[in-house]
Amino acid sequence: MADAVVEFLLENLKQLLLYNSDLIYGVKGQVDSLYRELSLMNAFLKDAKEKRNEYEYVRELVRQIRDVAYEAEDIIDTFVVNSAMQKERSTFSRIVHVFDYPTKLRSVAKDIESIKTKVKEIYDNKMFGIEALYTVESSNRASSSSQRRKPMVEEDNVVGFDEEAKELVSRLTNISELLEVVSIVGMGGLGKTTLAKKVFCDPAIEFHFFVRSWVYVSQEYNRKELLLAILTSVVDYPSEQMYKLNEEMLVEEIYKHLNGRRYLVVLDDVWTPDAWNDLKMAFPNQNCGSRILLTSRNTDVALIANPDSLPHHLKFLNDDESWELLSTKVFRRGSCPFELVELGATIARKCYGLPLAIVVVAGLLLKKDKTRDLWKKVAESVSSYVARDPKQCMDVLALSYKHLPDHLKVCFIYFGAFPEDYPIPVWKLLNLWVAEGFIQQKGQDCLEDLAEDYLEDLVERNLILVAKRRSNGRIKTCRVHDMLRDLCLKEASEEKFLQVIKGHQILDSNSLIIPYHRRLCVHSHVMNFIHSRPSGPHVRSFLCFPCEEKELSREHTSFIHESFKLVRVIDMMSINISRFPIEITQLVHLRYIALFGNFKVVPPSISKLWSLQSLIVETTSRDLDIQVDIWKMSQFRHLRTSGSSRLHGPKAKTRMDNEDPFVQRNIQTISTISPDSCTENILARTPNLKKLGIRGKLSLLMEEKRSGITCAPSLFDNFAKLDNLEKLKLLNDTFPRPPPEGKLRGLPSLYKFPPHLNKLTLSDTLLDWKHMSTIGMLPHLQVLKLKVYAFKGAEWEALDGGFRLLKVLQIGKTDLVVWKASGHHFPRLEHVVVEQCSNLLGIPVGLADVSALKSLELYHTPSAVDSARLIQQQKKMQQQMLVTSHGFKLLIYPPE
Repeated sequence: MADAVVEFLLENLKQLLLYNSDLIYGVKGQVDSLYRELSLMNAFLKDAKEKRNEYEYVRELVRQIRDVAYEAEDIIDTFVVNSAMQKERSTFSRIVHVFDYPTKLRSVAKDIESIKTKVKEIYDNKMFGIEALYTVESSNRASSSSQRRKPMVEEDNVVGFDEEAKELVSRLTNISELLEVVSIVGMGGLGKTTLAKKVFCDPAIEFHFFVRSWVYVSQEYNRKELLLAILTSVVDYPSEQMYKLNEEMLVEEIYKHLNGRRYLVVLDDVWTPDAWNDLKMAFPNQNCGSRILLTSRNTDVALIANPDSLPHHLKFLNDDESWELLSTKVFRRGSCPFELVELGATIARKCYGLPLAIVVVAGLLLKKDKTRDLWKKVAESVSSYVARDPKQCMDVLALSYKHLPDHLKVCFIYFGAFPEDYPIPVWKLLNLWVAEGFIQQKGQDCLEDLAEDYLEDLVERNLILVAKRRSNGRIKTCRVHDMLRDLCLKEASEEKFLQVIKGHQILDSNSLIIPYHRRLCVHSHVMNFIHSRPSGPHVRSFLCFPCEEKELSREHTSFIHESFKLVRVIDMMSINISRFPIEITQLVHLRYIALFGNFKVVPPSISKLWSLQSLIVETTSRDLDIQVDIWKMSQFRHLRTSGSSRLHGPKAKTRMDNEDPFVQRNIQTISTISPDSCTENILARTPNLKKLGIRGKLSLLMEEKRSGITCAPSLFDNFAKLDNLEKLKLLNDTFPRPPPEGKLRGLPSLYKFPPHLNKLTLSDTLLDWKHMSTIGMLPHLQVLKLKVYAFKGAEWEALDGGFRLLKVLQIGKTDLVVWKASGHHFPRLEHVVVEQCSNLLGIPVGLADVSALKSLELYHTPSAVDSARLIQQQKKMQQQMLVTSHGFKLLIYPPE
């Protein structure tokens, strides 16, 4: 974590020195010198990366570097706040405070010099200590491989793996004669090794394979030792001569002994593609039906070992299986007393399907008296009892964390900020990671795209669970297993990274002080927390969960500015704020703001927040006036509002002979704004806009204004120049007029649409179905969502040549009766969702001919069920005839 702290501080200092040097006037030289000193520390951190787990001395140095970096950050950020306050003062106020600012200037210069001295001391100490460590490094490394701890394997009383074992046995013994790699992947503690052992010992496997070998790989492996382990297990009589062979000779010997024989080799606990590459040359492929069974926490290892076959993703145990495993371990062959059954089931359920956690808790219950009071205590705090035996559970899970590269470690432990079982919106998570400074710029790559890659990497490593995917396959919401969340909180606490506060911790407190932690997350009783007058001089992020019914009164809205003067991230979407908290404009370091309340205006003073990246405002008002001058905010990236928001263009005029100073290339999201905000003055200055949402009377957007015999361009014409726009949402607001008056007469010409649009959402537009021909010709469209009455009319007949790339089609409530289409009208369609189309007679059966079609969902559309069943039957026949390689899923709600 020290790496992330120092790198983030260095980036902040760099931004200050390059772009905001006026805020450090008088101490710029000291800040520049500090930057150079910290750069040396950053280099040391990179060099000492591998030694931290081996030597307590290095770990202590790293902790000292982290604390000094935190201290330096506090000094610089506090000075910037005071400097910004001085700039805002009136002439009279500056005279009143004439001696304050020079005093603070001298003080911060002294503090920076003190920090530099500490940095130098750490650097001198580390040079002395590290050199001594190098002399013993080689001997320690030589003995490390023999000290590797093999995973705990349950061979008896295995629960929940019967069907999975059958599936794997079938895959291993199929008719293919080629060498195949079959992988089992899943998070630590899920039972990959246990399942592999069950399969390895299956009589069908023993009969099928002439030679079987098992080797445990682990994070830190010795290639020669692994090759020796394989060789000694496949020869009949191992000899001492084998131990004298070098690695290449061992590969040749293994190859020779396996060649021409049907073999099964289990490579257990493989962490990296390099480990697979180090061993694969030893396995001959002589069309004997041989197999490699590989277990790994990392999905990418499995896909590299066999790109042509999906790995077996090990599932979590369900509640019944969890209770069966717990009761079997605690009572052996006996039965659970009736009075403990309900508590036992609760304990099992709170292990969240993780077999390792269940076995650890069972071991504790086995040694204790079987009393209701004890079991009740365990049921109330299962995770704390699991943590009592860290070597059996938490240390196993922590291996995955320690194996992460630095840039993923900080992203992973951030999941501790969210409550248990909380479905985390990915767009919010990515914006938060960027605002927190976890994502460092690499070339021209978009920060949010990099952040999404990091999330996918954590998912591939089976550390983060996908809760829901978007229609295009990208992750929509995610969550973290509760045991891994406990690991996040443990690591976060040790690193002073974040603190979670719950209601019972603040109910009896008059004044709550947060002494060290940089991030504060309140998970319940938020009002009690606010009323406790909290103080967090080091807090950089303040996040609240979950929603509360009470409204935050006017007299308490100033608590943020008073409590967290250095805060960068504020997420208070869970609180209903009575007025817009104007005091937050004094929090000059703010990068992310998320607020909820009955707001009608976002004041212009927000423009003072020069570092602001994301502004998220949810209001109970229908309209919102965004008076913020985002054109002066060079870091601004995302505007998200719930109402129809009025956005204003730059107030100053630009000179035609110079580059437009108001062009904001960082802005990626504007949603949702009013139609009259879609002017050239605004959209021409957002060339990299990716997502645009519009809510209001869309006729104002579409209609061309006539002046005599000429027509002025419509506002929609401005969309054609949005070359990077990917998602467009058009929500027609017909209130208070009845629907017929709000009906759109048509859609603009094809050339007026954004050229690279791949997702389009329409709602309440009441278009005639004939206008679908325009949408169908959008060349890059992949997702089309037709919400409530986007189209109106009894019949839709698809035309040839359209929807060439469409993958997802959603049709919401409408009066459609007949839908005529064939497979060639939607050649790449994968998912169809139809909701509340009560008049629709059927889904076109011709869609069954679309080879890509994977799913069809019907909600409250009873008359179309028979046609959906017919499509399902035809898809099943196609799969049996090997016409399609994937399955087909039909969902009907309510169930028949």
